[in-house]
Amino acid sequence: MLDLVTVGEAFDDLIFYDLTALPPPGRELKTDAFARTFGGGAVITASAAARLGVRCGIVSALSREAAAHLRRAGVAVRNLRRGREPVALTVALSTRRDRRFVTYNGANRILERRLRAVVPRLRARHLHFAFDPRPCRPWVRVLERLRSAGFGTSWDFGWNPDLPHDPAFGRLVDALDYLFVNRDEARAYRCRAAHGLTVVKLGADGCRAAGPGVDLRVPASRVRAVDTTGAGDVFNGAFLASRLRGAPLVRALHLANREAARSTRRPGGLA
Repeated sequence: MLDLVTVGEAFDDLIFYDLTALPPPGRELKTDAFARTFGGGAVITASAAARLGVRCGIVSALSREAAAHLRRAGVAVRNLRRGREPVALTVALSTRRDRRFVTYNGANRILERRLRAVVPRLRARHLHFAFDPRPCRPWVRVLERLRSAGFGTSWDFGWNPDLPHDPAFGRLVDALDYLFVNRDEARAYRCRAAHGLTVVKLGADGCRAAGPGVDLRVPASRVRAVDTTGAGDVFNGAFLASRLRGAPLVRALHLANREAARSTRRPGGLA
């Protein structure tokens, strides 16, 4: 049995980083700071955890290059992208203080239906979900079955301001062991896991973990950031790896902050 399986979207990433400013409308901005890499919460979380010695797998819709990269990194891959289905792409424009993204959905558009068929048969100590569920209700049943089987679960929904309007969203959150959100998502979703732990990633201000009997604030590690793309997913992978290896909560939060900060020194979340 694997320690951790990540479930969710994957992208081939095109990152323009270290920009002094974002281009104004109708203007062209030229730069030599460019990186082509692989991203998405499932990809980066699995990669970060594998580097810390955890036995990882991933279920996603991956390009052949991304799947090969993960296998070389020691991650077991189940690729749900079929034949000539298009690969999802994200273009990132990144300054030291701001970012903008444009994403082509590709095979991710039809991924969730396939995930619902596959996930109930997965076996791992912990399953981490990294996508925007639409709708939430079917996933509540999936999480409840996983919990009854003794498997841990976590979710990073990413940014979707409509998510709290889903009538089953609260039940989905309550079924989790860990809910990961950033500062903006915490404000938009206004929820916390009733029985598990809510971890709020605060960037340069560190992180906060709150749950039954727990309220911790841990400062960030200081680095000279080049690009913050994927840092939140590196945080997730490092935190889960540390907890799966038996570390206390405070130590896991410190490690996650450190690894997330280190990831910002190079473009993308895999470098």
